[in-house]
Amino acid sequence: MHVDLIINGEEQEYAVSRSESLLDVLRRNGYTGAKRGCDTGTCGMCTVVVDGDPEMSCVTPIGKADGATVETIEGLGNQDDLDPVQAAFVDNSALQCGFCIPGMIMRSKALLDENPDPTEAEVREALSDNLCRCTGYKKIVEAVLDASDRLDGEPAVAADGGSVPADECCQAGDGGCHRPEATGDGGEE
Repeated sequence: MHVDLIINGEEQEYAVSRSESLLDVLRRNGYTGAKRGCDTGTCGMCTVVVDGDPEMSCVTPIGKADGATVETIEGLGNQDDLDPVQAAFVDNSALQCGFCIPGMIMRSKALLDENPDPTEAEVREALSDNLCRCTGYKKIVEAVLDASDRLDGEPAVAADGGSVPADECCQAGDGGCHRPEATGDGGEE
């Protein structure tokens, strides 16, 4: 059997077995951000966005996904140009071991696409299907609320109260540091 998918904006065709899940096909073809955690749809580590909705790819039969548009963590951003949701997770230290983070970010992105200004309770509810065994979710929730502000055009403020400059070192993309306070002389390091 063959399936056609649009993954991160690119049309793909794959030969698959009817017994495979969307997660199986994604990982076999290099989209390894979605993790295999439970294989029962209870941990959220395999969350991707399918036709605009967060889906647990480990329990999504590949046949059901045929013709779908799939967005994975690999399609959001890269080290030099993070998506605002990814940047908010980094800036708010909402990362621990990293195993659950791709699923958390994809579910957060889907939430913010549907509800750009969620309350803390709405964020917690949206993330309730995604498990993290390292944190108490506080920093993750703060990161999603911060991402909401960033997408709204408000200046970013890290959870510790410090501001996060838009042209911070990691955002410059050229490897140089552009914060005057980092070099002491206003120039590059």
